[in-house]
Amino acid sequence: MATGKEVTEPLKVHDNWVRSVVFSLDGSKIISGSYDHTIRLWDAKTAEPRAETLTGHTGWVNSVAFAPDGIYIASGSNDQSIRMWNTRTGQEVMEPLTGHTRSVTSVVFSPDGTQIVSGSNDGTIRVWDARLDEKAIKPLPGHTDSVNSVAFSADGSRVASGSSDGTIRIWDSRTGEQVVKPLTGHEGHILSVAFSPDGTQLASGSADKTVRLWDANMGEQVSKPLTGHTGTVFSVAFSPDGSQIASGSDDCTIRLWNAATGEEVGEPLTGHGGYPERWIKGPRGELILWIPPEYRKCLYGPRNTLVIGTGAVSLDMRHYVHGPDWMNCYTPDANSVKS
Repeated sequence: MATGKEVTEPLKVHDNWVRSVVFSLDGSKIISGSYDHTIRLWDAKTAEPRAETLTGHTGWVNSVAFAPDGIYIASGSNDQSIRMWNTRTGQEVMEPLTGHTRSVTSVVFSPDGTQIVSGSNDGTIRVWDARLDEKAIKPLPGHTDSVNSVAFSADGSRVASGSSDGTIRIWDSRTGEQVVKPLTGHEGHILSVAFSPDGTQLASGSADKTVRLWDANMGEQVSKPLTGHTGTVFSVAFSPDGSQIASGSDDCTIRLWNAATGEEVGEPLTGHGGYPERWIKGPRGELILWIPPEYRKCLYGPRNTLVIGTGAVSLDMRHYVHGPDWMNCYTPDANSVKS
């Protein structure tokens, strides 16, 4: 945090995109969840894997979370289940928690480790008893679209949720009742929410490319939107002392912000790769197809068999050429491509 420089080489074991990364509370371990359906445990000091790959999910692992004791972890997946694991044995400790009817997008433990909260594309939040393998209270309805992120306050009394319906909601974790009116202001899907360590503030990141800071008790914005990212903000987090906020975006940068003033701290942290110049890459990293930036965010990959919604981009591939045929389209003298 002091220098913004990487402290190890990139950790490379997963066979697909890494969707979620979390430190243990004591900072000694890291867990990662991936679209390859697996979870990996790492030594934070040596950057070496600490156990065998955790397998069991049959879909993308979208979210992972450590219990406060650092022994147990929870994971949420596209297979609509939440699983609990023992990091010492690499084994599941109970039957998968089921009930969501669509992908589980976010999981988090309560500060005392007794509960797990999950958010889902089915638009609900569920609270589970981590000791009894069952739902602790009924699903929390209210959002009208996917719940992308859930977070506990430090005292465990409240849960925040961010949704594709453009709202943030704050709930009483014991009763399941909303404690303030929905927080509105973002102009896009809300993809990440995080409480400050003292529970008085809430940070949010959105597809509108902004980070926003809220009074968690009143439900009002406390500063102007924090702008600087040129892409969707997928993740936000407070520093342990609450003085700074970190945000990660698909513009391939991480930015640090002063939580009191809203000013950016230092230069953006770079190093992550993306689609170079908006190229779509093949499984071996080869460049396949270039898409103009204004269309890239609406383009759906070959894994999607059905797209419902607005703004999706469909490509006319009737004149698409690749491989040796590409040479027939290039005109060296004009340094251009034939149409």
